[in-house]
Amino acid sequence: MFIGPVYSLTNNGVVIATAISALQLLAGANGPVEVLRCAVTQSSTTTSAQVVAGLIRKTAAATVTAAVAGTTLLKGNPVAPTTNATLSTSGTGITASAEGTNGELSVQRGFNILNGWEWLPTPEERILAPQAGILAVTFLAAPTSATYNVELRFRELRGS
Repeated sequence: MFIGPVYSLTNNGVVIATAISALQLLAGANGPVEVLRCAVTQSSTTTSAQVVAGLIRKTAAATVTAAVAGTTLLKGNPVAPTTNATLSTSGTGITASAEGTNGELSVQRGFNILNGWEWLPTPEERILAPQAGILAVTFLAAPTSATYNVELRFRELRGS
């Protein structure tokens, strides 16, 4: 198994006030993906509030705004190849307008929006999605309305 390039899926700041998937990643057909980091911060309020978010494996995709290479989907290295992730409204994208079906909740964290949340797992704790598997960073309960910046950094694991 060839350990492939790293990419970041980010929403670049979106107002969110409902329990919804902020990011969704549909792994490509050429190999699984490994989550290296997940972060949720906000940039529009100074009022303290507790929210809860999680990293979920989905069994059916949400309807999202398709990710755009170079804007909401960035290469970790500019010479990396194009991602295998499927960029579409039922694939890799941001801000769900309709939820799919949630599978297992891999990581769940409550946090104060003034501090944000960053999940940086040790290698043994990294979450994997199989080929064509779906992962989502989701607000599990309606958060305080704010402009949330959500990022999912992942590595594609490609066949040799």
